[in-house]
Amino acid sequence: MIAVGIDHGEARIGVAASDPLGILAHPVETVQAQPIEAALQRLVEIIVLRKADVVVLGLPIRHDGTEGTSAAKVRKFAARLAALLPAGMRMEYQDEFGSTIAAADQLRSAGRRTHTHKPVLDQAAAIVFLQEWLEHETGRTARL
Repeated sequence: MIAVGIDHGEARIGVAASDPLGILAHPVETVQAQPIEAALQRLVEIIVLRKADVVVLGLPIRHDGTEGTSAAKVRKFAARLAALLPAGMRMEYQDEFGSTIAAADQLRSAGRRTHTHKPVLDQAAAIVFLQEWLEHETGRTARL
């Protein structure tokens, strides 16, 4: 099972994908969010080229478990993306709470300065929540 993770942002969209076995998530690219039509088209290209079985979108859930305006934007974006994908493409949401912080910590540990590597940070955040989704989906934890 191949999954593509999408971390939607107002300026950039981080994209990650799983390996063909659906075990590990890895970075793909960062897509500029504007113009939206070009961003959507690029995402469709990535999803089709990778022969994805499922698209996993990061959903920003608040600390109290509720959804706010950011989650509404992601859901609206997902609806636009779904309209362009092949019929029957599976789309799911994964709580992305803390994914950017975890990604920034990992990048800093690797010696990368996050404020100068924002496109990489967007991909890394997508990796974090896609890996969580993969582990939940398969019932196992990836060991590195």
